[in-house]
Amino acid sequence: METVRFGLPAETLRALKMIAMSEDISVGQVVRDAIERDLFRRQRARKPDRADERLVAPLRALLADDFAYAKDWGDLNRRLATKGFIIIPAGGGIALHKADGTRLCKGSDLGYSYATLLRRFKSPLPDVAAHRWVRRIA
Repeated sequence: METVRFGLPAETLRALKMIAMSEDISVGQVVRDAIERDLFRRQRARKPDRADERLVAPLRALLADDFAYAKDWGDLNRRLATKGFIIIPAGGGIALHKADGTRLCKGSDLGYSYATLLRRFKSPLPDVAAHRWVRRIA
């Protein structure tokens, strides 16, 4: 084990001493445990949910007209379905899926966030349509 020296504010050291005393361990052990928990948390932290640009670029090109010229949610879903894709509500936005249910990317990865489409279509993605698409892939 390596020795590391660093300074702490007096208040922090007092709090660490109280914790150490209540748990019958050393201040050093309290600090080591805290560092270990933090490292574990950081390793487990979810990585950004970013789609691979090598996948997204061809999809963006293939579906650009469908997203650009769709008149409403139903029209967009019909256009995407003819190419084997669906959009599904996901975490406050939308995600593009293959017809078999495989998630491909977020709508915003394609340049069409849920908020953008919401403003353009002047309505939220209808629940009925969303459930119909989800049932189709289940």
